[in-house]
Amino acid sequence: MKLKGAYIFFLVVLFLSACSSGKVKPTDHAEDDDISVVRYDKLLNEYVKFNSFSALQKMNTENMQATKILIEDVLNIGSVDDDNITQKLKTFYSDTTLLHLMSDVELKFTDLSNVERKLTKGFTRLKKDIPNIKTPRIYSQISALNESIVVGDSLLGISLDKYMGEHYPLYKRFYYDYQCRSMSPERIVPDCFLFYLLSEYPLPTDGRRTLLDVMLHYGKINYIVQQILDCRSSEGLLGYSVAEKAWSEKNKDMIWKFMQTSGHLHATDPMIIRIYTRPAPFTSFFGENSPSLLGTWMGVQIVTSYMKRNKDVTLSDLLKMTDYHRMLAETEYAI
Repeated sequence: MKLKGAYIFFLVVLFLSACSSGKVKPTDHAEDDDISVVRYDKLLNEYVKFNSFSALQKMNTENMQATKILIEDVLNIGSVDDDNITQKLKTFYSDTTLLHLMSDVELKFTDLSNVERKLTKGFTRLKKDIPNIKTPRIYSQISALNESIVVGDSLLGISLDKYMGEHYPLYKRFYYDYQCRSMSPERIVPDCFLFYLLSEYPLPTDGRRTLLDVMLHYGKINYIVQQILDCRSSEGLLGYSVAEKAWSEKNKDMIWKFMQTSGHLHATDPMIIRIYTRPAPFTSFFGENSPSLLGTWMGVQIVTSYMKRNKDVTLSDLLKMTDYHRMLAETEYAI
């Protein structure tokens, strides 16, 4: 999800529709090489459970922009300038279910050092290819099961309550099984980079976007995240099971041929694009044994082919590319 002043859902990939919005005022971004995640979720917990004035003060001073985003965009419960907004925020999180959720988050995520190490490694790799890219100020929050990742100018928020694990009991009340699969702690770091890069390099809005444009745009973002995080495979990054990976590889030629002969490759119909690029139990065009996100998966295969044939192209060059028909022409998938 991308958020710049107004909340936007991804991606998303997800994953992924493009929206425009006003920009929030920039916050100071991290200057140090090592990333430290600000535990905003603990401040919120302390304020809600113990009515801590100290925690509330830090929320409204040191973390002013995070508080504004949470209240106005994620929860949409009013304006941060409303006279009674802090009490309204406290009342909102005092719901029995949310209090239980906050306690579970506190127990599961006592330490985020592993996440911090992986984020540091990823941004270090990214900066080698894109020296001017900013490292955002990263904080953790509890979004009341709203958004997994929020991105603002120089700010990135991780909703820990959306990463409690696939089998977390509360998820079963609100989500389908296929949605729960992406709600594990291992998804935190990849999602941070996916959402952040999509916010910095959004899908171009000029002209009529085809499935090919969307596929290769999301494909290149996933490819880059795979490189900077040293992911073993694109399937792992997309959350495919062993069986789904095998199905995709076995049927790759069939998938590509169907996209061409059906006219889907150049389709601009949002429904068709959504079927190929949004999470679902399966991709309806290919039956119940197929995984979802096959458009994004196919996009990664095409981008990978392009990069193998153009070894002088850097990740920075790739991010700037938007002529996806030209990119396709320089791959083994050329029509």
